[in-house]
Amino acid sequence: MSFRRSLGAAGALFLTLSATTPASSVWVIVPEMLQTAGSGALIAMLLAAIVGVATALVYAELSSAFPVAGGEYVMVGHTLGPLAGFVMLAVNLVNNLLFPAVIGLGLSDVLSGVVPGLPVVPTAMAVVAVSTMAAVLHIRLNAWITGAFLLVELAALAAIMWLGLTEPVRNPFAAAAGADPVGIGLATTAAIFALNGYGLAVYFGEEMHEAATTVSRVVLAAAGLTIAVELLPLIAVLAGAPDLPALFAASDPFGEFARARGGAFVADLLAVAVALAIVNAAIAGILAYARFFYATGRDAIWGRVLDPWVTRVHPRLGSPWVATLAVGAVSCAACLLPLRLLLVLSGSGIAVTYLGIALAALVGRRTGSTAHAPYRMPWFPVAPLVAIGALTLVFWASWLDAEVGRPGLIATALQIVAAVLYYAVVLRRRGPWRIASGT
Repeated sequence: MSFRRSLGAAGALFLTLSATTPASSVWVIVPEMLQTAGSGALIAMLLAAIVGVATALVYAELSSAFPVAGGEYVMVGHTLGPLAGFVMLAVNLVNNLLFPAVIGLGLSDVLSGVVPGLPVVPTAMAVVAVSTMAAVLHIRLNAWITGAFLLVELAALAAIMWLGLTEPVRNPFAAAAGADPVGIGLATTAAIFALNGYGLAVYFGEEMHEAATTVSRVVLAAAGLTIAVELLPLIAVLAGAPDLPALFAASDPFGEFARARGGAFVADLLAVAVALAIVNAAIAGILAYARFFYATGRDAIWGRVLDPWVTRVHPRLGSPWVATLAVGAVSCAACLLPLRLLLVLSGSGIAVTYLGIALAALVGRRTGSTAHAPYRMPWFPVAPLVAIGALTLVFWASWLDAEVGRPGLIATALQIVAAVLYYAVVLRRRGPWRIASGT
């Protein structure tokens, strides 16, 4: 049974922005950038925005050519070949199964000022379990649920902008001018990850009306909105913070800024809004990753016994319910692992994904395998070349980070080796591996 086409552009945009979770990025990732680069975090975010636009253009063209639930591995498989596609599948499989656990484990820290002593692991497992149950429901209902949560998330970001920009005490761009270039480089790596998520729109491609044209618009709109609602709060805090060194040293700079400017009630209210954003991201993420998992079963990578189960679609709800429950179960189990280990296992998966689709865009244009795409990125090949250049910086910065970045690169390399071995030993023996194209 296949999916029903019930999503319009608005519903797909709600889901994609919810999975991108800009408020969580602002509260969780941007503070690390401030500690690394100080006011140079603003320059890092602007550089990451350029990379984000370039990568979004690549995603838009490739998803327009292949609006399929498998996402990146389908794009890469049909342009760079099935082995490269399977490597992309394996890397994404690890990242997709771990993401709900990673954001769930961060919920206790966000709510620490509101509910002190909230247990980390049980809270994370509860968030993943509840999100999984919600993700089994009809996708159109989930689009409205996540859309409502998204409004709360955007309101929290708007509050930070208002608190910082109504009474600015400095020009944030002037403050960023003298920042350390090395710190900016390291912060840019984090900023690229903070803006990531707009490409998830393609996972919903088989449920969109007029998917080939709709999905590219959703990717570009999600990228633009994500950049805006993450960049503006950073500008606002740098403009309005009375003491920048104290802001850079704070473990919760946005929460403390809200408490100083708006009072304890406002700060607690924003913390609750960010917590809802995390739950919302878990729901949207599991929705997307379940569809990815469904596609892997349809493309027959699990064997004759498991593949039919992975591809079961609920007759009334239209959701891949077995794949959804499987993603939720693995993510719940992953909550038992230390957060640092999860970050290492995720490794450089996002950077490898970006590199894969940038190469796919270049080769797809040369061979004509993406010629049927209704959307064609402007100024080709500028966007994929910009992405590849930026990823060189990302890999370099990751290697310099001996605590998480370098082990992450090694973990991702091991995933690639395991994928090549599985492809050679298992898939190739069954005959040519054929990937659904959606065309």
